[in-house]
Amino acid sequence: MTTVLESLNSALHRALGSDPNVVFIGEDILDPYGGAFKVARGLSTAFPGRVLTTPISEASLVGLATGMALRGLRPVVEIMFGDFLALAADQLINHAAKFRWMYNGGKSPSQQVSLPMVVRTPMGGRRGYGPTHSQTLEKHFLGVPGLHALAPCALGDPGELLLRAILNTQDPLLFIENKLLYLLPFQDPDSLAEFDLSQSPASHAEGLITPCYSLSLRGAPPATLTLATYGYMAELARQAVLHLAYDHEIFVDMIVPTRLSPFEIEPILESARQTGNLLTFEEGSLSLGWGAEIIARAAETLGTRLHAVRRLAARDLPIPASGPLETAILPGVERLVETCLDIQQKR
Repeated sequence: MTTVLESLNSALHRALGSDPNVVFIGEDILDPYGGAFKVARGLSTAFPGRVLTTPISEASLVGLATGMALRGLRPVVEIMFGDFLALAADQLINHAAKFRWMYNGGKSPSQQVSLPMVVRTPMGGRRGYGPTHSQTLEKHFLGVPGLHALAPCALGDPGELLLRAILNTQDPLLFIENKLLYLLPFQDPDSLAEFDLSQSPASHAEGLITPCYSLSLRGAPPATLTLATYGYMAELARQAVLHLAYDHEIFVDMIVPTRLSPFEIEPILESARQTGNLLTFEEGSLSLGWGAEIIARAAETLGTRLHAVRRLAARDLPIPASGPLETAILPGVERLVETCLDIQQKR
């Protein structure tokens, strides 16, 4: 089966092959190294004039990509570790995300200036890389007007999501890739024999389609809990859903969006209306995170129809290099099962 890494690599090759305006820039991306996680392998050999290695300066290379996009190119930036997005925050938040509004003379953003730039970066821990190479920081960039954020998972084809983002976006876009996704095979309905998998694509004005996946145990009774998650956490959630069904006869409806910002809440609300219980599951730290926004919107919309709402995320601590300590801080299958059991017992 094709892995997520192979799918993303193929998408980059197809993007560069199909549009001469696509360029790829980043640190240590040239062959034979091909980037820290090898997603860029083979690109510089196949497209030597459009794959550019850069100095170690995330602010500079994102600023360079912003200028390229303003001049009609479609740059794809690789940030070696997601932790280093903090170094590019000024270029993303105060420049790239705002240029369509600043330089359009008050007209529609699509009429004069566009900024079709994709910034890819691996996030997440569980690799023993320590506190500055293991974080999940995308929550700090969600909700910035003009800046989009997508997160692939192993459901469907993550490469197709990346390809559409590169070729269709007109705004700067963060593409968040959890490190542990890379070696997972990406799955489709035929490979998930125990589950019913469906997706509801969401189309935007710029033509970028971002699926939201729904996963439930095949032939099970109606779910009594909605579990919202994204990225690699969907794989851990899938394991927990099986454990809950087979060992505790608790059935869960799992909702996995690929678009994090601007966020579309309706698929989660549709499920929560039926189950009356909502749990969010993310690898980023708990306070002021993605899950908090989901819970707030659900509470505003559903009110007393929600019996229980909970968030499960990383503890508000730096990520240690020690394996046992890292496991204690990051949420996993065991904590997820315990949280679901606690919700059901308090119904």
